[in-house]
Amino acid sequence: MKKLSYLIFVFFLCFGCTSETNKQQNNRNNIVNVKNKIIEIEVEDVLIGDNARSSIANEFLIIKDSKAIDEQIHIFDKNNFNYLASTAQRGQGPDEITNIGTVESNATNRTIYVSDHGKYKIFSYELDSIIANPLYKPQEKMKMKSDLFPISYQYINDTLCIGLVIAPIGNSDFKEAVAKWNMLTGNIQMMKYEHPQIEKKRISFAASMEYGIYVECYLYHDLMTICGLDGNLKYNIYGKNWNNRTSNSIKHYGKVIFVDDKILAAYSGGKNFSNSSEYYPTRFFVFDLNGDYIKTIETGYKMIDFCYDRDNNRIIMVLDDVIQFAYLPLDKLM
Repeated sequence: MKKLSYLIFVFFLCFGCTSETNKQQNNRNNIVNVKNKIIEIEVEDVLIGDNARSSIANEFLIIKDSKAIDEQIHIFDKNNFNYLASTAQRGQGPDEITNIGTVESNATNRTIYVSDHGKYKIFSYELDSIIANPLYKPQEKMKMKSDLFPISYQYINDTLCIGLVIAPIGNSDFKEAVAKWNMLTGNIQMMKYEHPQIEKKRISFAASMEYGIYVECYLYHDLMTICGLDGNLKYNIYGKNWNNRTSNSIKHYGKVIFVDDKILAAYSGGKNFSNSSEYYPTRFFVFDLNGDYIKTIETGYKMIDFCYDRDNNRIIMVLDDVIQFAYLPLDKLM
């Protein structure tokens, strides 16, 4: 029976057909060029290195600069991009961050959680206190297990986060997997679905409690997977460049997020080398919640990172281009 199921799976892929769970998309040619709609964000009051990361927390834009020699987190007003404060001093001290990881928001408590992968700890920073007090010190939120912990996650509450963990394979390799994570107990529960043909799993992910699904986008394969929050497969979406070979020569997907009831995924398709002009994606693929392709948004700029500002209905982008920060209004675009 297992052999028969596998043969059916291969049949659908070979002939480009669509089954109930396997969707082949060979044409993604509904392209909208928005380069003239991209608006630069100027951050003259603070120097931020390349390879920064962005996120939204309440009414703030958070920029993480892991290459900074001093403060590694910068806070801006997300409405007008005015600079407000910086925090997360680099160092070995008890209130300092040695190896900064995820910056995640607890909107209810107006707090950000900052992972330190050097100390295996997560620190809690109160946003209003950072802005009001330049000498503010964070509190320790929790200790992480050194052998298994999320390298990134979405916070829902203290007993439920959806995260991306690294699971060791043998002595010299690892795979990435989506899991449920309890911050109070440290317990990690791996999601059930694993694609049967992927050996080297490297992904980005996004989860939606509102729609009860999470999305995996594969860096080294032209594949997007949609699963329910119970870990069961809903859809595999294959692009025209899909194959199951283990290779990291081409970068396919980058970051993926939910924009209301749409899935927005960055896609490169270029050479997977950081010094290559093809490495960073310039376009977004837009899908509905079933993984059906809607359109391609071509920005014309090389993107390092991005986040969704729901209140202002725009995508804020970190770029490796002639401008460093910019935003894209989504009115009439999505």
